[in-house]
Amino acid sequence: MVFDERQFRDALGHFATGVAVVTSLVDGVKIAMTVSSFNAVSLRPPLVLFSMARSAQSFDLWQRVENFAVMVLQEEQSALSNRFAKSGANKWQDIDVVTGTTGVPLLPTSLVCFECTVYARYDGGDHEIFVGEVVNLQSNSHQSKGPLVFYGGRYHALSVEGSGGAGPYDIWLHGW
Repeated sequence: MVFDERQFRDALGHFATGVAVVTSLVDGVKIAMTVSSFNAVSLRPPLVLFSMARSAQSFDLWQRVENFAVMVLQEEQSALSNRFAKSGANKWQDIDVVTGTTGVPLLPTSLVCFECTVYARYDGGDHEIFVGEVVNLQSNSHQSKGPLVFYGGRYHALSVEGSGGAGPYDIWLHGW
């Protein structure tokens, strides 16, 4: 290898990602974490994925998860992202939640929420990749706020004004 871990992380930082919070409930305990590793996998069946570090404090609990929810955060929710990115703290204090159809806690102010059942798990080196089949979704995208974006080690807002419709280059977004 001609690069070190820091160089690899810095290079990955040049890829803008959305920010999401993944939640679940295990033996009555609410668990959650912030992720930027959220992606679509398949339309038929509807599959999504996220990954988490095996070194995460809650990793053992996540091994027992049967259902989870992925909530895409709005541009003004960086404080919420930071809260759920920390390990060990009481992440849920003073947070309004609703219970999803799968029984997992949901953040009702997210841009969109995907409720999932676990479909598969895969080895991803020092991470584990969780694939979920989407069984319910809720969208608040009618709101005027855009998604929270992470790029270059910082949060950014993505302007969605004036983006109302397919442009001439959208034909290159195969499958979407």
